[in-house]
Amino acid sequence: MESPYKPDILKGKVALLTGGGSGIGFEISKQFGLHGASIAIMGRRQHVVDSAVSVLHSLGIPAVGFTGDVRNQEDAKRIVESTVQRFGRLDILVNSAAGNFLVPSDDLSPKGFKTVMDIDSVGTFTMCHESLGYLKKGGEGKSSSDRGGIILNISATLHYTASWYQIHVSAAKAAIDAMTRNLALEWGTDYDIRVNGIAPGPISDTAGLSKLAPKEINGGKDDIEANKIGEKWDIAMAAVYLVSDAGKYVNGTTHVVDGGHWFSKPRYLPKDAVKQLSRVVEKRSRQEPSGLPPKSKL
Repeated sequence: MESPYKPDILKGKVALLTGGGSGIGFEISKQFGLHGASIAIMGRRQHVVDSAVSVLHSLGIPAVGFTGDVRNQEDAKRIVESTVQRFGRLDILVNSAAGNFLVPSDDLSPKGFKTVMDIDSVGTFTMCHESLGYLKKGGEGKSSSDRGGIILNISATLHYTASWYQIHVSAAKAAIDAMTRNLALEWGTDYDIRVNGIAPGPISDTAGLSKLAPKEINGGKDDIEANKIGEKWDIAMAAVYLVSDAGKYVNGTTHVVDGGHWFSKPRYLPKDAVKQLSRVVEKRSRQEPSGLPPKSKL
């Protein structure tokens, strides 16, 4: 699909993306690059990182890849510093690395819960912490007149209500949303850093959809079809907006990009039937006693 943005809207920017070698993270990496940014990808699997960088190079995008784990502070520090050494600065950090799997809460071990919390929430904070010196206004690689950098956290909508068999991911994403608001308040005030998030809905061709809505469960994604399944491009376009000057007045918010899926419910009655039923109910209510005591006469 054709981008609605100018191809140079991110010209001169340097972006580091965790989990940027696959799924939504890779699409964001690609779209940032196609809009002028230089790209650094961080991931745990060497072959995934190498393949992603190769694709970006084939598109003419300046890109480099690093293997590392967001849970490891030394890895985070090394990769942030390596990105700056390669491109001279760091303007955008996207925290896209995540872990998820379906499990009933009574079968989830504390270790399994902690693993997802460590990857999603602790990992997000670790990357933010190690990037601060380069993202803040006047930070290394920036002049004092430069604006601060931008942090974009990939969240979810699971915790807005409640989700079956996703207590670990829901807790982790709720922590990320709180982190987004608090860092926007503190670092936005002190360092001119904008911190926002995106909460994607069901997105086709992603590990999240195949793991959390497999076809074996009540038809899987066929059940979601009525509420529409999004594309990775949809999330990437929202990301381009939030990290560009088009979103310069947006700070501390998590944008839901799910086609309205999170608040939708099955239509249990056809629209035409609602009109007829409504008339019947209203007529009955006028005929039935109100149940209120009669008014006293003076």
